Amino acid sequence: MHTAAVVGTGLIGTSIALALTGRGVTTHLIDRDPHSVRIAAARGAGTPGPPSAPVDIAVICVPPSDVARTIADHQKAELARVYTDVASVKALPHAECLALGCDTAALVGGHPLAGRERSGPLSARADLFQDRHWVLTPTAETSEATLNRALELVSLCGAVPVLLDPSDHDRAVALVSHLPHLMASLTAARLLEGEGHAVRLAGRGVRDVTRIAAGDSGLWTDILAANAPALSALLTQLTADLQRTAAALDRLTEEGPEQQDDALADLTDVLRRGAEGRARIATTHGGRGAGSHAVLSVSLGDQDRRLERLLDDVSEARVDLEDLLLPETTAPPRGAVELLVAPDVARPLTDALRDRGWAVR
Repeated sequence: MHTAAVVGTGLIGTSIALALTGRGVTTHLIDRDPHSVRIAAARGAGTPGPPSAPVDIAVICVPPSDVARTIADHQKAELARVYTDVASVKALPHAECLALGCDTAALVGGHPLAGRERSGPLSARADLFQDRHWVLTPTAETSEATLNRALELVSLCGAVPVLLDPSDHDRAVALVSHLPHLMASLTAARLLEGEGHAVRLAGRGVRDVTRIAAGDSGLWTDILAANAPALSALLTQLTADLQRTAAALDRLTEEGPEQQDDALADLTDVLRRGAEGRARIATTHGGRGAGSHAVLSVSLGDQDRRLERLLDDVSEARVDLEDLLLPETTAPPRGAVELLVAPDVARPLTDALRDRGWAVR
C-alpha cells in the first residue's frame, strides 16, 4: 500500500490517517468540515483534499446512515481502487450499498473495536488500534484483492483482524457494545432525577458504570437505529430479567417469610449469572481466568522522582494496581517498572498514561 484516502476526520479517521502516515503511506484527508481537516493535517495525519489519481484504498469514516451514499459517491468519482468503512454496524450499510448499485467486489466492511471517550481529530492517536480487534466482513461479492488490501490496512494500524459475517458481527456488537452503552445511558439518566446529596456520593462504581454514556448522543442514535433488530432482541431478554428482579424486590417488601425466601433466591440467581458472565470477559481477555493480571511496562528514564509522578498519574486514572515490580537497581528507581493490573483495566490505564506522556508497553 502506497496511497490512501480517509473520508471523515474524526477520532477514528484521523487515528487511521496518523497510523498510515507514520508507516509511510501517502494519505489524503477528506471531510465536509474544513476545520476538522485542517486540525487533522496540522497533527501530521496527511494532506488535505482528494488525490489526483485513484488511491490504493479509501477508508470511509462516517456514521452508519451515511456509509452507503458516501461510498457510492466516491466510487463514482473513482477515489480509490478498494473501499472499506469503520461503522459499528455492517448488515444495513451493505444492503444499502447493494441497493445503490455500488461495486461490492471492491468493498469490504470493517469495524475497528477501539475508541476513546473524547471525539474529534484532537483526540486521535496513531496507536489507538494497537493490539485491538478490527473486524472485517467480506461477503460473497468481495474480491480476494479487496480483502487482502483491507487486511494490509489492519496490519499497518497494528490491529488484530477478525473475519465475520455482517449479521454475526451485528449480533456480537449488540451484546458487547450497543447494549452496554444503552444501559449506561439509562443508568446515567437516573442521576438527573437524583437529589444533590445523592449525586455528591457518586464514587468509582457509578463512574465506571456510566463512563461510556458520555458519548456523542447523535452518533449513538444513528448506531442503535442501524442495529435495531439485534438490539431489540437483547432488550426483550433484558426486560424479562428486569421484571423478574423488580418482582423479587416487591416480594421482599410485601410478602411473608416463605415468599421472601423465594424472592431472595431469584435475586441471588440474577447476581450469580452476572458474576458468571463477567468472568467470561476476564477469561477471554486475560487468558488465565478471572484472577489473571496484565503487565504494563513503563519507562522511568533517568530523572529522580519519576516513580512518584507515575504513581500519582495511576491514581489520577482511578485504577487500582495489583502489584508493582521495581528494577533491581539502587533508589531512586530508574529504567522500567512493571505495573500489574486486572486485564479489563489494562487498556484504559495504558491510554491514560500515554496521554500523560509515559512510554508504555
